[in-house]
Amino acid sequence: MSRDLLLTIDNGTQSVRAILFDLRGRILAYSQIPIEPYHSPQPGYAEQDPDLYWQAVGQACQQLWQKSDIPREAIAGVGLTTQRGTIINVDKTGRPLRPAIVWLDQRRTEGLKPVGGLWGLAFALAGMRQTVAFLQAEAEANWIRRHQPDIWEQTHKYLYLSGYLTYQLTGRFVDSVGCQVGYMPFDYKGKTWAPSWDWKWQAVPMEPEKLVELVPPGQLLGEISRAASEVTGIPEGVPLIAAASDKACEVIGSGAFLPHIAALSYGTTATINTTHHRYIEPIPLIPPYPSAIPDAYSLEIQVYRGFWMVSWFKREFGLRERQLAEERGVAAETLFDALVNDIPPGSMGLTLQPYWSPGIKVPGPEAKGAIIGWGDVHTRGHLYRSILEGLAYSLREGKERTEKRSGVPITELRVAGGGSQSDAAMQITADIFGLPASRPHLYEASGLGAAVDVAVGVRLHPDFPTAIREMTHPGRTFEPDPKTHHLYNELYHGVYQKMYPRLKPLYETIRDVTGYPAR
Repeated sequence: MSRDLLLTIDNGTQSVRAILFDLRGRILAYSQIPIEPYHSPQPGYAEQDPDLYWQAVGQACQQLWQKSDIPREAIAGVGLTTQRGTIINVDKTGRPLRPAIVWLDQRRTEGLKPVGGLWGLAFALAGMRQTVAFLQAEAEANWIRRHQPDIWEQTHKYLYLSGYLTYQLTGRFVDSVGCQVGYMPFDYKGKTWAPSWDWKWQAVPMEPEKLVELVPPGQLLGEISRAASEVTGIPEGVPLIAAASDKACEVIGSGAFLPHIAALSYGTTATINTTHHRYIEPIPLIPPYPSAIPDAYSLEIQVYRGFWMVSWFKREFGLRERQLAEERGVAAETLFDALVNDIPPGSMGLTLQPYWSPGIKVPGPEAKGAIIGWGDVHTRGHLYRSILEGLAYSLREGKERTEKRSGVPITELRVAGGGSQSDAAMQITADIFGLPASRPHLYEASGLGAAVDVAVGVRLHPDFPTAIREMTHPGRTFEPDPKTHHLYNELYHGVYQKMYPRLKPLYETIRDVTGYPAR
């Protein structure tokens, strides 16, 4: 029997998926287990039982075997991709010592000792002291060390979710370089743990032995253990190949492996990513993240609350469409698209700035969301369209910043994530950017990206360019309308880009008066 099938496990924020791919990037079998994103023991906290993730992985895999008669012995390798920035403290046996802190968690640790010495002086001269303080306050490790010192003392390894699941699958404390996105002393340029003199060890103090061994994407993490085989049904001894975080896998799964192709992700966090082989900081001091390709970087600019805003609108204002969709037996997105299409491009001047959560530097931590241009003609349809337009405007700013920093014009767009399933959102994107916008041929772009890593790792494809060409293909493409693009250009340059500079003094005053967000 030939072993030429690729199994990927995709542990996202709201579900765990197990997917079998062939070498052409086609899905042969699929299963999905919904999970509760988080529990909130206090306002702003987001935690989850780590065992829930592992149980869901086992359930997803077992469901896959039940739904398919494909022999498991045909699996050549397994790839794992997970949500980014969710952390877990474990003891020497791999037992979690506290609930996972999920990436959506908003707790902060104020009053930390600032980075000092020559680094502190350099940051002060560069005007970056506030940015570094923001990163320190956001780091989960700093919160645990201050508020739960006993947990920190007992911690044998401090893991991302990817590292925790890798341990469960292989029995080894190891993780992929491609999964290192968060607040740890990681050298993003060298793609390894930071050298001892690096400022990150001051910002997030921790013992180096608490960190795991790192393996580049496409290389062996370990083999499926007997214990993991009993839980998942994956044959013992199958290689687990290093993949990357869900965003990084989504980028190559959508075919954006060259610098002129941008990958837009319309998910809970909306992002624009480009793949480069040079280290380029899209925003000074904000590094590019590790790519799912081992010798590349993923330049990323985020809109933190992104398509959460769309979900919020549907929940708060979309009851009618949801009820009608259920009555008619159609997808709710079809009716929401109709709501958007009834509104002219530009939403009759209603313009939204999607800074619902503060940024680190661009926009600054004082930033807030804003909607301007209200008139008596505006309806909830105008509001909904303005949300889609505001998100696309913000990502276009990210495109232009990336082009300026890299010197490479972006000429193609790939759009993935839940929001990409809306034809209206896709057309708005094409019109605002003035570029063709294509969906990947598969919705499961992150799982497909992990499968690319596996295919190269087990040598079923000779290299990443070949694997990506063979396994990823553009789906439906939306072409920009020149007249609509001209209208959006006028609003983008004449209104949207002027909103933040003019509103920033008011945001600063709000911050001074209310104390939110904290300095």
